[in-house]
Parts: sequence; structure tokens; C-alpha cells
Amino acid sequence: MSLIIGMCILLGCQFLGEVFSRALSLPVPGPVLGMLVLLIGLLIRGSVPASLRVMGEGLLKYLTLLFVPAGVGLIQHFGLIRQEIWILIATLIASTSVTILVTSQILQRTARQRQPAKENEA
Repeated sequence: MSLIIGMCILLGCQFLGEVFSRALSLPVPGPVLGMLVLLIGLLIRGSVPASLRVMGEGLLKYLTLLFVPAGVGLIQHFGLIRQEIWILIATLIASTSVTILVTSQILQRTARQRQPAKENEA
């Protein structure tokens, strides 16, 4: 019964995300908004329900299966990928660099903001 409740929570959040996405004509996919709905719900609740935890752990066990369609797509479109390999490499390097830069800046700012609070406690 716990798995059914957990799946209903996940599917309900995805459904709400789809409704928001279509009703507001947002350029964001419904499942992404559904994850946001789930996050807000979990923050309000303050903890993860046991049924959702069981469902999430069950899905994570088989997460690697989601990479099979992507692998098939890579093989199917290998010719196109080979033609555009330098653009793909440049894009991967640029996006990884930007991600690392932004993450490091956020971490530094967060650390600076938290440090005075710790000094005041001592």
C-alpha cells in the first residue's frame, strides 16, 4: 500500500506541474514544475513521508535503466554526432566551466555569510 501512496504523490505532483505549465503557457516542462511542487510540499511538511521514501528508493534502484534510450539514440545518430563533434566538445567544456564557476561563487558567498554567524556563537 505504501508504494501506491508514494506513486500517487509523485504522479500527482507531475500532474500539477503539467497543469501549471499548460495553464500559464510556461516554457518549462511539466515534470520540472512537478518537482518544484514536490519540493515546496516537502519543505512545508518538513520531512519526507515514509511512502514517498520507499517509492523514491525503489525508483533509484533502477535509475540506470533510464540511460538505455539515451545510449540507443547515441548509436542511432552516431553519424550526426561525428559531424558535429567539435561543437559538442566546445559546448560541453563551456557548460562544465560555467557550472563549476557558478557553483564555486555560490559556495564562497554562502561560506562568507555563515562564517560571521559562527564567530558570534563562540
